[in-house]
Amino acid sequence: MYDIAAVYGSPRRQGNTATLLKHAVSGAREAGAAVDEIILRDYKISPCLEIYGCKKGGECVIKDDFQAVRDRILACRGLMIATPIFFYTVSAHLKLFMDRCQSLWVKKYWIEQTPFNQWTPVRKGLLISVGATKGKKLFDGTLLTMKYFFDVLDMKLWDSLLVRGLDLAGDVLAHPEYMDAAYAQGRAFAQSLEAEK
Repeated sequence: MYDIAAVYGSPRRQGNTATLLKHAVSGAREAGAAVDEIILRDYKISPCLEIYGCKKGGECVIKDDFQAVRDRILACRGLMIATPIFFYTVSAHLKLFMDRCQSLWVKKYWIEQTPFNQWTPVRKGLLISVGATKGKKLFDGTLLTMKYFFDVLDMKLWDSLLVRGLDLAGDVLAHPEYMDAAYAQGRAFAQSLEAEK
């Protein structure tokens, strides 16, 4: 069993976002955590078709790689997600997966009738995000999106590493301070999970 699932939401395997998440994973492992790395672009996941087959039992009726990825994430106590910014929100790979988690929302709020804002988080999430511009509101959309995504996973946002001004693959290599910060956050994240055992 893994302590942490690390989800790579970038279309680039060696991009800035992936590099930072790799450093966070290294930090978490150095702190003793078992980490399950998931590269979303490697999976075939359909968009949500909004057919509401999930109303019967909270299970998405579209059969593809979604279920396997979902189960790996739900099995962990901590989730690290990394995504670049596209039009002030998450990447398409990550958004596809998040939209399919509508089935979990249906299960939690329609089937189990959990009262809104009256549940206790049982997991924690760490967000790593990179954007090319330096706009003041660059991460506002992503942070709001992640808040509600984490809600459906019974999770709270533990912390985030948000980096502006990186665009081309490899730009982050000129900023060892960002890689050091990612490593430190991954390590601290793992330690915070261990402290709650």
